Amino acid sequence: MGVRNFSQQGMFFVGGTLADRFGYKPLIVASCLIRTGGFAMLVFAQSLPTVLIASGATGFAGALFNPAVRAYLAVDSGDRKIEAFAMCNIFYQAGILLGPLVGLALLALDFRMTVLGAAAAFAALTVAQLLALPRPSADPEYEKTSIRQGWRTVARNRAFWCFAAAMTSAYLLSFQIYPALPMQASVLVPRNQSLLVAAMFAVSGVVAVAGQLRITRWFAARWSAGRSLVVGATILGASFVPLAVVPDVERFGTVAAVTALLLSASLLAIASAALFPLEMRTVVALSGDRLVATHYGFYSTIVGVGILLGNLGVGSLWSAVHRVNADAVWGGLILVGLATVAGLYALDRSSQRRPTPPSFGRCPAPTSRLTVGPITMPAEPRASFSTPRSRRL
Repeated sequence: MGVRNFSQQGMFFVGGTLADRFGYKPLIVASCLIRTGGFAMLVFAQSLPTVLIASGATGFAGALFNPAVRAYLAVDSGDRKIEAFAMCNIFYQAGILLGPLVGLALLALDFRMTVLGAAAAFAALTVAQLLALPRPSADPEYEKTSIRQGWRTVARNRAFWCFAAAMTSAYLLSFQIYPALPMQASVLVPRNQSLLVAAMFAVSGVVAVAGQLRITRWFAARWSAGRSLVVGATILGASFVPLAVVPDVERFGTVAAVTALLLSASLLAIASAALFPLEMRTVVALSGDRLVATHYGFYSTIVGVGILLGNLGVGSLWSAVHRVNADAVWGGLILVGLATVAGLYALDRSSQRRPTPPSFGRCPAPTSRLTVGPITMPAEPRASFSTPRSRRL
């Protein structure tokens, strides 16, 4: 797992750079093909080196895939980026909800059957993407920007780095549905931990899948992108308040403690659904529509490293004080949420005070409406945190 995580989280910036160099579709197809090969290797793996190589291949394929897909969506969706990323998140959350269930069912049969099924699925995806995925028009920046120049462009984008730092703490909070909340479930009901964790993930998944478009529409109708991110981060930080109020079964009973846990999971899902589409569009705005995949790659690497370091801190805090004072863990996460809100609010305010170039003006509230199937949505909120090089999307 360590090899796989490093080859993915640590290599996102490489995947983004390659996507801007060779195009989004080739990287998407290549990533599916590499994952096919990685899972196929696991079918026949008989030694540790083979397992490590296969795990590294599947991780690196993810590093190629994510920036290319996000950049492809950003380019192909035009002025409907928020809708596109909202739909993307629905399928992503559905995969998170169903994937482990399918995997557990296959593992009950045989491990090799599981990885063989994964290899077959990615082989089919490789062919499907190769034949059906349209190739977006080439970006002239690919041809006239070297890799070093592209990285220098990202490194000099101060607003981008500030935004990435603020969102890293937001990701750290949303990620706690995996380590911290299941650990809390084991404390509350040690004999029925698996049932409570399953219920928690089910509630979170249903909220994310069923509510994504409604949540996106609600935020888009009320605030600009920058203000929506602040509100979403506020909900994210508030997600841990129920656990701070009811940290154990001794204070108000088991029912209240379990309800607080499920409420926290639901609030985390709502906040994540609100943040993701706006966050993805803001990265595009901060890139100035230049080297979009490279910016996404660096952004994902920054966030991945931040989550790793942050989880080490949360784990250490849990081990040190949870048995003595459970409130300290949740109080610490609430403070991280407050810091996130403060950072995003400061960025939003600074972007409003900064002189805005004519090419990226803050327009009056849009009156046009966009339609996705049966869903009618207001046009996208205005992008915030603009850089001098940004242009209107």
